[in-house]
Amino acid sequence: MPSSRSVEDLTLGGAFKGRDWIVTQEWETGEIEQLLCLSADIKRRFKRGEPTLVLPHKTIFLLFFDNSTRTRNSFEAGATQLGAHAHFISAETSQVAHGESPKDTGVILSRYGHAIAIRHDKIPGEGNRYLRDVARHADVPVINMQCDVDHPCQTLADLMTIREKLGTDLRGKRIAVSWAYTQTYAKPLSVPQGLITLMTRFGMDVVLAHPPEFRLMDDQLAHARRNAEHSGGSFHVVHEMDAAFRDADVVYPKSWGCIDLFAQPEESLALGEKYQDWICDEARMERAAPGSLYMHCLPADRGTEVTDAVIDGPHSVVYDEAENRLHTCKALMAALM
Repeated sequence: MPSSRSVEDLTLGGAFKGRDWIVTQEWETGEIEQLLCLSADIKRRFKRGEPTLVLPHKTIFLLFFDNSTRTRNSFEAGATQLGAHAHFISAETSQVAHGESPKDTGVILSRYGHAIAIRHDKIPGEGNRYLRDVARHADVPVINMQCDVDHPCQTLADLMTIREKLGTDLRGKRIAVSWAYTQTYAKPLSVPQGLITLMTRFGMDVVLAHPPEFRLMDDQLAHARRNAEHSGGSFHVVHEMDAAFRDADVVYPKSWGCIDLFAQPEESLALGEKYQDWICDEARMERAAPGSLYMHCLPADRGTEVTDAVIDGPHSVVYDEAENRLHTCKALMAALM
């Protein structure tokens, strides 16, 4: 068991205990800095094989309305490595499928354990509201594992990865957050929205690129503009992938669905057929800055969103990015639980 001083370090002295992690916009920039420092500390200890059993016998419930690989396993593995236990709950096989209310779920699960984490990202206007309804009635922290508005666990890991590669001072660094073509399904808007609202907090020059029909939520665009003004960064929207990639230090091309067609996902996919040339390939990477980073939250649709040559090439940091999901999730649980 770590020393008491180590426990205090790994829980940030209890300063954030009991807080909800629903959108990064509701946390101060300095508080996010503290979480990033804790993530880096936890990562170093993990690499050294040092135990970090700061949550012995505690329980976190993981409620999923959608599929998951990295999110589920980063929380389950991370909880175990902190001495806690994660319970996986599928909405389809729980009483939520029969209409159990967010209030009942929040009250009961908070009496059974120490945190509730939820992924509810499929339908604009539903997921974030559901998380906040649960949080309103829960006596333990609620963690957003991805909703329709934000994916704050993913973007915290993204920010950690960018800082590892480019340094902690990101002022003036350019990131291209771009729509990309896919054939699989109409994906949530939460990753690009989380990126434009978080990266603008840290002085980056953020360029959002998408076909005209694939816009993001107006309030998230407004947050990004205000954040950029406050941090000294910038935020621009363009409708050409090439323009976004030009001189970018980081490129983050991924697909998302048409916000107006989420009730008709096949129509959203059909609309995207007009933009099959929105793919991250070697020619586009040559437009980016020397030493630029290719990032993706994964799974990436190879052959449509990105070519094998790029995702498996020297610019790609997707596996480092995915690894950091573990360390940032552990930092969140340690600090909040």
